Amino acid sequence: MLSLAAGMLAAAPFSHKLHLQLGKQCADCHVNAAASTLPADNLLPPAAVCKPCHETRDIRAPRATPVTHFSHAQHLKVGNIASMIAAAVDKKAYLGDPDDIRAHLNSANICLACHRGMDTSEQVSDANMPQMADCLVCHSQIEPPYSCAKCHDPKWAGLQPASHHAPDFHDKHSTKAILKQGCATCHGRTFTCMGCHLG
Repeated sequence: MLSLAAGMLAAAPFSHKLHLQLGKQCADCHVNAAASTLPADNLLPPAAVCKPCHETRDIRAPRATPVTHFSHAQHLKVGNIASMIAAAVDKKAYLGDPDDIRAHLNSANICLACHRGMDTSEQVSDANMPQMADCLVCHSQIEPPYSCAKCHDPKWAGLQPASHHAPDFHDKHSTKAILKQGCATCHGRTFTCMGCHLG
C-alpha cells in the first residue's frame, strides 16, 4: 500500500505511546500542524516544546514526501474522519487492504484516523503514516494518469510500487497474488485489464 510519506521511513525510535499516556495531546508537541497548509511544512516538535522535559533532543529533519498538495489545517476543520474511513471499510469500498485498520478507527483523537497506531507506537514507521487509500475515501475522482498530479509531483520516482519494477511483474501481475482492489488505488475503481492491454 502506498503511504503518503512514501520513501520507506526507517523506523525512528520515539514513543508516542508514552507521551500520549502522560496526557499529552498531538497538538501539544506538533504545534505547527493546525496551521499547516503545505506537505513540505516541518511539523516535528520545535526544541522549545521538548525542553521542559528533555535536556537534549535528536530529531531528524522530516524527509521529502511525494505529496505536493495537502493541508493539515483544512483537514482538521473537517473533524474526525475516522467514521468515513470506517464506513468505506465496512462497505468494502476502501481501495486498499484494510487489514486491521477498522479496529483503530474508534478513537476520539482526530489525528489517529490517519496516523493509525501512533497511540501504541514505540517507534515511528510508514505504518503510522496516512495511506493513499485513506485519501481516496473522500477524494474519489481517480483518472490516471491525470488525477495523480492533483496531489503528487509527477517527477517523484517513488509513486510506482516496488512490485511494478520487478522483472517478472508483467507475468505475475494478473495472478491472484495481486488484488484488483489494490490496483484501483492508482488505476481507478472502474479500470479493466483491457484499459492497459489494448489487444
